[in-house]
Amino acid sequence: MKNGIMNRTIYQGTGRWRRKWALRLLLTILMAHSSLLICEAQSDRQLIRQGNKLFKKGNIVDAEVAYRKAQEKNERNPQANYNLGSALLQQRKDSAAISHLERAAKLETNPMRRAQAYHNMGVICQQRQMFGEAIEAYKEALRNNPTDHATRYNLELCKRQQKQQQQDQQNQQQKQQQQQDKDKDKQDQQKQQEQQQKEQQQKQQQQQQEKQQMSRENAEQMLNAAMQDEKETQDRLKKAQQQKGRRKLQKNW
Repeated sequence: MKNGIMNRTIYQGTGRWRRKWALRLLLTILMAHSSLLICEAQSDRQLIRQGNKLFKKGNIVDAEVAYRKAQEKNERNPQANYNLGSALLQQRKDSAAISHLERAAKLETNPMRRAQAYHNMGVICQQRQMFGEAIEAYKEALRNNPTDHATRYNLELCKRQQKQQQQDQQNQQQKQQQQQDKDKDKQDQQKQQEQQQKEQQQKQQQQQQEKQQMSRENAEQMLNAAMQDEKETQDRLKKAQQQKGRRKLQKNW
């Protein structure tokens, strides 16, 4: 019955209810439009404060959106660029973060805030093992804020890391050079062995050719000797026959 009463009441008040609904809809539209106008009317400073609140709550993505809107309002606002770079740094968007931090450092007139921008740039470069760039960023930060102990600590740590990196690179180069020397020695030995094998083959071929030449010469000598023997034998037979014929002639006489 309760549902029936409610339906009936709504039905009975259809005209009044429609007028109320239309009025509420109009008010809703006006409020939304007003909110949009208020949002559009927000200054870059207000957007930065909004982003800071989101950043402190850990809502980094929405904070980035607010900082970008602030930058769109005023591209030369160093705080908008710095905060946007810091938000990007938290999301490991290093390249974009460095770009906005560099812009903030150029625009910033306050040395303390400029030092913070260079400090964060140094952190990004140090994490990427770009120690030379990180050292220069930390030095620039200390020029603007010489009392920043965190930057000074990072600078000393970065110098040690750079030294270790250079040592590792040197050791790697030495290992590569040693390996190259070994490979070259191996190649030289292989070439030497190939040359020796080639010379040995040439020597064997020469010896074989000499043997074949000697064999031909021996055969010719043996043939010549046999022909000489045959000639001498024929000569002896001729002489013997001639002497025999002479003896026969003497007896006839």
